Amino acid sequence: MKKEKKNYIKIGILGGTFDPPHKGHLYISKIALKKLRLSKILWVVTKKNPLKNKPYLKLKERIKLSKKITKKSKKIVIKFFDNKNKSTSTFDLLNFLKKKTKSNLFFLIGADNLKNFHKWKNWKKIPKLAKIVVFPRTNYSLVSIASKKLHKSDFIYIKSKKINISSSIIRKFW
Repeated sequence: MKKEKKNYIKIGILGGTFDPPHKGHLYISKIALKKLRLSKILWVVTKKNPLKNKPYLKLKERIKLSKKITKKSKKIVIKFFDNKNKSTSTFDLLNFLKKKTKSNLFFLIGADNLKNFHKWKNWKKIPKLAKIVVFPRTNYSLVSIASKKLHKSDFIYIKSKKINISSSIIRKFW
């Protein structure tokens, strides 16, 4: 008798400062849930992006706004792991989550993040922990140092409408 392959839960991870969270984050989350058939998505809010300046909004405010914008979506869960994980790096976060769960992880990023992905801590090891799911962004290429150095199979490129919104654009109007 052939041994049946165990079905693992599929969890999407959308990490960042969410400074502020916006409809673009929500849009790609909904697309990922549908196209990848994810069980849920964790929006992992971090204190600070190691490659960016200090966030504009305080952490509590960003978590509160994230919960508010996602309140109608039961499959999007807001989490903060920096204190448990003792790090703000994606590699450390995915390693932490992989140890806590037997789920298949899908790390969601926009093409804007793909540009500097090769500068992230242990970036070459990230595909061993999670499939990298890339969403198109206006004025950003899907070709990067990381996309050239890693295997094609490490990435899933999602075809979707490009949302021309970002947290930095929103902050300009505050």
